[in-house]
Amino acid sequence: MNPFANLSRREFLKSTAAACSGLFIPNAAKAFTGQETLKIGYLPITDATPLLVAHSLGYFSDEGIDAEKPVMVRSWNILTESFLAGKFNLTHMLFPIPVWMRFKQNIPVKVLAWNHTNGSAVTVHGNSNIFRFKDFAGKQVAVPSWYSMHNLILQMGLAQQGLKPVLKTPGSRLEKDEVNLFVLQPPDMPTALLGKKVDGYIVADPFNALAQLKFKARIMRFSGDIWKNHPCCVIVSHETFIKENNGLVQKAINAIVRAQEWCMNNPSETAHLLSRDGEGYLPVSKEVLNKVFENPSADELVHPEWNVPRIGFQPFPFPSATRFIIDQMKKTKVEGDTVFLDLLDTATGAAELVDDRFIMKTLDETGGINRFCNCNLEKPYTREEVVEIS
Repeated sequence: MNPFANLSRREFLKSTAAACSGLFIPNAAKAFTGQETLKIGYLPITDATPLLVAHSLGYFSDEGIDAEKPVMVRSWNILTESFLAGKFNLTHMLFPIPVWMRFKQNIPVKVLAWNHTNGSAVTVHGNSNIFRFKDFAGKQVAVPSWYSMHNLILQMGLAQQGLKPVLKTPGSRLEKDEVNLFVLQPPDMPTALLGKKVDGYIVADPFNALAQLKFKARIMRFSGDIWKNHPCCVIVSHETFIKENNGLVQKAINAIVRAQEWCMNNPSETAHLLSRDGEGYLPVSKEVLNKVFENPSADELVHPEWNVPRIGFQPFPFPSATRFIIDQMKKTKVEGDTVFLDLLDTATGAAELVDDRFIMKTLDETGGINRFCNCNLEKPYTREEVVEIS
């Protein structure tokens, strides 16, 4: 099967337009009113881990929450559309997606917490000559969404090397300084790499680990080795749902933070729970997930001194990171109209997007943020963003 059969620009824009159609927006608020059941959607990636663990270990139940079993979907477009239709009222999303939803589509989505940190990588053929970003000149590279941390990080790397991202049909002829970027669903990426339909991709695990173990692919760079402990997926909900279910939202955040700490302290058990050998939340083996939850060796990293995990868990939404993301989005090439980013004041947008009341209350009542990170003891809820492309 051709993995690019549904990847034409026309079809991509059509599917994206469905998510932002005016037909969704008037009904979105109604879909989130009067609901007391937690409905969770997720992609089959380790970004969803805290939500899945909180459900599996009964942390939502411990908080007195009626939480339905999380529903797995295949693409970010489907997750976004389902969220807008009210099928899900709490979910994880790539951080740039709610920026696009709130400020481009005027959908009142709120970021409540970080779901995880790092967790992604740039993956290439095991026998390729691609070892640094400059080696992507003239190559074809897949990203999971235009509005993704992956697209931001990839284009930061290309820009530093003087390369120009272009958005052409996969396989198009390129100039020497061009790199062709296109969207591909995460589950399709390893087979596309194996079939040499792409020269590389950047995506969340387990699709990097899967390609490593099954197809002898090579990690060119871990995302956390580029941007130290960066956010990737965040916990989001609709303002209407939040306003009408304050108590439920607080309890859900309590459960998610508890799950994050459990995952951080029990990596092997987390891998087993998520795998098809355990609870089956993700369609991969424990062997693959063990790779994700084991930290890279020093020789796999450019910055081993950072001591960052392959995937990490830290719930507080540092404002510095939100501002950095919005600023980078303004520089990142995507399909579609991006005038809204030019008009968006970074500080105002960051403050409007994030609602940290619930996560602050949880952390205040459970010992603070320091058990999750080596934070500034005097100002634990501030940090400086560290980015080194190399």
